[in-house]
Amino acid sequence: MSAKKRILVVDDEPDFCAIVQLNLEKEGYEVELAYSGAEGLEKVHANPPDAIVLDVMMPEMDGYQVCKKLKADEKYADIPVILLTAVGSHVSSTRYSHADGMNTEADDYIAKPASAEELTESIKKLLE
Repeated sequence: MSAKKRILVVDDEPDFCAIVQLNLEKEGYEVELAYSGAEGLEKVHANPPDAIVLDVMMPEMDGYQVCKKLKADEKYADIPVILLTAVGSHVSSTRYSHADGMNTEADDYIAKPASAEELTESIKKLLE
């Protein structure tokens, strides 16, 4: 029997993390949570996951910065990263933009609110 794939969810909203964790565990994944970009990087360095679901808008270190650090390090560059954010292509009132997200080396970019199916399909596709 193969080991469960481990997904790291990095988001500064604990309620959102809990919902994503519940949905991913229902799909058979092992889920680890981090509530900041820095904590997410620490967890990746300590025990690299099979994939990362990464919020963009977080204090101190945002998801774009985390993604760029991971993709610049050959030890972690192959870990699939899904940027998950409330920043849509129509949002221009923040310092974040859909274009910025598309310019990172993230493997997928999903707008919130993402359905559980959309997220799990993205993970499945990236882990194949």
